[in-house]
Amino acid sequence: MVLILLGGLALMLPCMTREAISLSDALFTSTSAVTVTGLAVIDTELTLTFWGQLVLVLLIQLGGLGLMTFAVLVLSALGLPLGITHHTYLREDLNQTSYVRLMKLVKTIFRVVLMAEIAGAMLLCLVFIPSTGLGPGLWHAVFHSVSAFNNAGFSTFSSGLTGYATDPVVNSVIPLLFIIGGIGYVVISDVFRQRFWHSWSLHTRLMLVGTVALVVIGVGLTAILEWNNPRTLGAYDSATSRMTIAWFQGVTTRTAGFNTTDIGGLHDSTSLLYMALMVIGGGPTSTAGGVKVTTVVVMLLATLAFFRRRTEIWAFGRSVGLDEVLKVMALIAIAAMLLFTAMFLMTATHDGHFLDISFEVASAFSNTGLTRSYTTELNELGRGVIMLVMFLGRVGPLTLGFFLATRIPPRVRYPEGQVHLG
Repeated sequence: MVLILLGGLALMLPCMTREAISLSDALFTSTSAVTVTGLAVIDTELTLTFWGQLVLVLLIQLGGLGLMTFAVLVLSALGLPLGITHHTYLREDLNQTSYVRLMKLVKTIFRVVLMAEIAGAMLLCLVFIPSTGLGPGLWHAVFHSVSAFNNAGFSTFSSGLTGYATDPVVNSVIPLLFIIGGIGYVVISDVFRQRFWHSWSLHTRLMLVGTVALVVIGVGLTAILEWNNPRTLGAYDSATSRMTIAWFQGVTTRTAGFNTTDIGGLHDSTSLLYMALMVIGGGPTSTAGGVKVTTVVVMLLATLAFFRRRTEIWAFGRSVGLDEVLKVMALIAIAAMLLFTAMFLMTATHDGHFLDISFEVASAFSNTGLTRSYTTELNELGRGVIMLVMFLGRVGPLTLGFFLATRIPPRVRYPEGQVHLG
């Protein structure tokens, strides 16, 4: 919250914008950047100066990397020791149980971020420098590399990446960056340390299988549903061009938020598909948002176990504990209530199409940033709701639940009663 306020105040400075913006515009932009969402009420290219865009990309980097991880990197660079309390907070933030593994993971995060963003910027220079010149092209490359790896979806082009819809470099580098950033640092660390499938943890295997399945579903259904839509894929004659756009748009809905086609021109069925993909999101301990892939996979495994009358949930030769299943139930319940409440408030205070409003809320909660051109239609109350949803989506429904809940050890055990369900 402090970072959002500081970012908003910084964007209010005269040197940050080409024209004066309101405090509401500045705070909304700062919230969207820190939560790596990408929804925008101002034009990043036309409204922000180079310094404004620099502040924006710094907010994206801090928000995507995680403030706790960034604090550890700074303290380590200064040679300052971490206390037990800070170790504990960071351990919870990165889902680690060992202090040794924790520090190894932090170093892995730093290396992955540095290598991925530098390599991405260098490759994107091959496209942006020839089309916009050396200086601007270099900045466009750096900005998009940071934005892509952090799954932010902000672009320094007013029309997004629609001008590069069929460019092979953009359609390879940008998706690769946000897939690596969104798969989770734990998975990346596991894959690099143990290069064999059977040596990987259950979390890594579930994440990889779930990610591949969602990519195939997203890309395949995008191609099927939008193939002849004249406002999206149907605008291109070549089958290769249509599949290229289907590929990019099918994977970017996993909380990246870039667009190479008109999102407002999608069929309603495709928009509904994208809402589901956005809410699922990416992996834990990553730059992505959503309820996370592993959450959905565990929910499906629990459902399958119920129908097969099994009392134990397992996958790939490993079982999933009851605590994890209860966590999944709580996370999905909180997310559903939050989404419903936000949609209700938005529809009650706005006259827009229900699908546009629902899409906006789902995009904000999952920190994706895709919009059916509705963000600029929000009134002040609507902006407040979307900012709160972006914030809670980034902080996480479970964090909200732990914050509100009080842990009281049970003193009494009650006899089991029967409840009729379904």
